[in-house]
Amino acid sequence: MKLNERSLAFYATCDSPADNAGFLYKRGERHTAYHRRWFVLKGNMLFYFEERESREPVGVIVLEGCTVELCDSAEEFSFAIRFGGTKSRTYVLAAESQAAMESWVKSLSRASFDYMRLVVRELEKQLAEMRYGMAGGCAGGCRGSPSSWKPKPSELERSLERPLALPAVLPKENGCAVWNNASGMPRPPEASGCGEDASEGNPRPPPLPPRRRASSTEVGSAVLESPSSFCRLHEWYGREVAQLRRDWLERQCGPRP
Repeated sequence: MKLNERSLAFYATCDSPADNAGFLYKRGERHTAYHRRWFVLKGNMLFYFEERESREPVGVIVLEGCTVELCDSAEEFSFAIRFGGTKSRTYVLAAESQAAMESWVKSLSRASFDYMRLVVRELEKQLAEMRYGMAGGCAGGCRGSPSSWKPKPSELERSLERPLALPAVLPKENGCAVWNNASGMPRPPEASGCGEDASEGNPRPPPLPPRRRASSTEVGSAVLESPSSFCRLHEWYGREVAQLRRDWLERQCGPRP
């Protein structure tokens, strides 16, 4: 594994938050004497400095493939970082108190990527169980995997999916379709005191309004009309049609006595 010294020194002393930091006593590799060092844990790297204000670390321990356990030593509150392999070094450290030792053992045990991988797998398993439980507890007793579960459509969605029921054949009288007498449509009120055609209940349809030819300027402006102007135009033509129908009914009924 290649490590760049400048990059490690910058990472050890940068402002990124540390997982743990404090003074520990480190036993030497050749000499069994303990030396007080400032330790900083960042990710899976344990840096140690001669002093707290030092700008460069003395060494770094990569916490992969190792175990952290308590050990018997002359120093109180001691623990060891052991690596697998016959020629691997064992780092023996000692804290200044019981609480500090427990904190360091816990943080060092959780620093490796192997531990993080186990945590991610456990969280994924719990998430899958929660999704399956939510799908199994839905209304109506849903069955199957969580991915196959779908919510029920609402009443509005079901009504929109159903096609509109239209009459197959419009009702006719005397071979002609009755005015405004489709299924579900209200019929116009019959005028009382009208002539013979009105009394039979089969009045002739009112004449259509005269067609207007739009000029080129009106056609160009109609393309740019907004929905609000279209509503006003529709209302204006509706009033014209209503006025023509009233005139037609008056002519059919004749002059009142």
